[in-house]
Amino acid sequence: MEDTRATWFSAEAYERLRRELDELIARRPAVAAEIDRARREGDPRENSGYQVAVEEQEMQEARIRELRALLRDARTGPAPRHADVAEPGTLLTLRFADGETETFLLASHEESAPGAADVVSTRSPLGTALLGARVGEEREYDLPGGEHMRVEVTKIEPYQG
Repeated sequence: MEDTRATWFSAEAYERLRRELDELIARRPAVAAEIDRARREGDPRENSGYQVAVEEQEMQEARIRELRALLRDARTGPAPRHADVAEPGTLLTLRFADGETETFLLASHEESAPGAADVVSTRSPLGTALLGARVGEEREYDLPGGEHMRVEVTKIEPYQG
């Protein structure tokens, strides 16, 4: 059985995230210098520049932790070659209860890129419900208000990037 923590990424998305992590780590000294500069301007409790710099550092460190976890648990490589089961790296066409159809990439939201298919996270209620589905199967998932939604998988194909 596949590790449920693992997240599939195309090689391009993995490298994009790796570069972002490297850039954030490289910016650490500049952010620390900005905090030090702002601290010297006076009482930190009354210094908005200091507060902004500290908040930027906190957001940067949170993103570094997030990227490290994503990359540590990443499964990279080409999309699955077979397209008979919904799994990370497949494009799924779904028919909703109202008859509308939409196509989604089943992957991490980090996989998304401008102009690409909308992404359904494998960790979302819909993504979790779809894992392992086959064409013609209906799956149900919970909506935020506690209601349930049914979808039918009408097509599964490998993601071509």
